[in-house]
Amino acid sequence: MRLISDSDPSAPNTYATTRGAPRDERVPRARLISLATAVPEHVLMQSDVATEMHRFFAEIFSNSETMAGIFASTGIRQRHAARPLDWYLEPRGWPERTAVYMETGCALFIEVANRALEAAGTKAADVDAVVFVSTSGIATPSIEAVVHERMGFRPDIERVPVFGLGCAGGVTGLAVAARLAQARPGSTVLMVTVELSTLAFRLDRPDKANLISTALFGDGAAACVLRTGENGIAEIEGAGEHLWPDTLGIMGWNIDPVGFGVVLVPDVPSFAATNLKPAVTSILGRIGLAPEDVGRFVCHPGGTKVVAAIERAFGLDQGSLDHERGILAEFGNMSAPTVLFIFERVIADGLPERSTLVSMGPGFTASCVSLARAA
Repeated sequence: MRLISDSDPSAPNTYATTRGAPRDERVPRARLISLATAVPEHVLMQSDVATEMHRFFAEIFSNSETMAGIFASTGIRQRHAARPLDWYLEPRGWPERTAVYMETGCALFIEVANRALEAAGTKAADVDAVVFVSTSGIATPSIEAVVHERMGFRPDIERVPVFGLGCAGGVTGLAVAARLAQARPGSTVLMVTVELSTLAFRLDRPDKANLISTALFGDGAAACVLRTGENGIAEIEGAGEHLWPDTLGIMGWNIDPVGFGVVLVPDVPSFAATNLKPAVTSILGRIGLAPEDVGRFVCHPGGTKVVAAIERAFGLDQGSLDHERGILAEFGNMSAPTVLFIFERVIADGLPERSTLVSMGPGFTASCVSLARAA
């Protein structure tokens, strides 16, 4: 994958606004210095996955017209995965899933973190804090601690492992990292998100939520370096979240002796079409902005129907979220890293004056980060 970086230590500081409070000229804003992405080596072709799922779950497909075309309707051509397709076609429990999560998760962390650090012109020993975001596996100590020596982190590095944010994790993780960088001007903060969502596939669950997620999920990782006082790629203007009441059952995991079981209601697109813009408008309002101020919304594509719903919600022309559809087609829904894969392409195309990253995840929650193009 590409690496993106733009660093100029001679650039003057700019300053941050926090949660709608008056701008404090003494507090420098965090800047995104670099962004890198990575995927595991195995590729799952959507046509091959569809063939196997129709073989294993013939009854549910034959009894449901809606399910019969689910793999063809996702807009996905291929995905990357921690293991080849045959591995997923055998019964697996927590030990096997966790072993893969640790092996591949650690490898992806090291790969993508080093790419981001290299692009930023820095090294692991310079990192003062690391934010690690993942919801597709459980490890204690968490992965950023497991790879500590291999990475070359200092003993006094501050570790912030974050679990449970799902698809919203990439945006919220970036916001957390920005606040850490802003709180300690001059410090270097590394944010890494690794998701191996394919490990949630279950042969023992012939339900629609399991099959929909099997049609969507891919694996991937992304990393960002943030600091104050440098030109960088973009400046973090502000961030926020919105949690809708009585929506805990929309998305999440059920945990049982076999592994994670997907919780996913089918009407997420209609929910997004109705509820997302008011939530994002409120978040932007708290940092002194409005949707009209945003040159490009960069949105997590839960699926093609969700992308279309977001375009309707924000009054965008159909097809405006082109990179969202492109990443979905090539990589599937990788959960938290996905929006950063999309942002990577938006950066390569040339950032508008302002971009806003938007994701939705368990809670049910919307998470936003607003970034201004660095001068």
